[in-house]
Amino acid sequence: MTMSELTRQPLLVFLLSVVLLWISAWVGASVLRQRRPLVEGAREDYNVIVGATLTLLGLIIGFSFSMAISRYDQRKYLEEEEANAIGTEFVRADLLPSADAAKVKGLLKEYLELRIAFYTLPFSAPLQKVNERTAHLQNELWTAVRTPAVAQQTAVVALAVNGMNDVLNSQGYTQAAWWNRIPVAAWGLMFAIAVCSNLLVGYGTRNVKAESPLLVVLPLVFAIAFLLIADIDSPRGGIIRVVPQNLTSLLDSLHAP
Repeated sequence: MTMSELTRQPLLVFLLSVVLLWISAWVGASVLRQRRPLVEGAREDYNVIVGATLTLLGLIIGFSFSMAISRYDQRKYLEEEEANAIGTEFVRADLLPSADAAKVKGLLKEYLELRIAFYTLPFSAPLQKVNERTAHLQNELWTAVRTPAVAQQTAVVALAVNGMNDVLNSQGYTQAAWWNRIPVAAWGLMFAIAVCSNLLVGYGTRNVKAESPLLVVLPLVFAIAFLLIADIDSPRGGIIRVVPQNLTSLLDSLHAP
């Protein structure tokens, strides 16, 4: 499993983080400290290094959380834009000849159902089929407006063509936003600094047996932060997802009598 695939599963990120970071703290407390104990004269320098490392990790976690939030907001915004584009084109379809308008409206309803499925399905074989059907339906939609546009090259028909262009473009923008996630290098950097931080914290413990329960606290806090970042950044693998409420509301309005 690659790092990119791992970050699609927030719960797995949490479990691996807890184990990895706790082992790092334990190694620092039980192995490094025994091989080279920390003398009291070096305690002040040690505190400076630990403080700087934890501060750097906090900044990177905050930066990564901000990246995840911005991408989540972008996906929500594009879902709204996609619903607006489809709804506008459904109205503009009446500018076409009646037969072509009926065909375009029928295709748009089916296309709308596929777009809702895109937001709700997890990574699975049905999602691949939805994407394939979406691409095929886009060709049908473009053909449905191109044919009357070629026959009647008027400004009124051009509005329907422009609206369909917006519908097709909005799907591309949405797909790009779902692919745009926190880089793997950023995840690697966070994990590397988190491991170093827990090694240092474990290394600085004075009484390993008495403080061993405390060695779990920092790994647990970092793992929760990683869980939240991975959950927000994963469009399909987490609990926090973009709900296609605008698309669903549009579909309900189109089916309303």
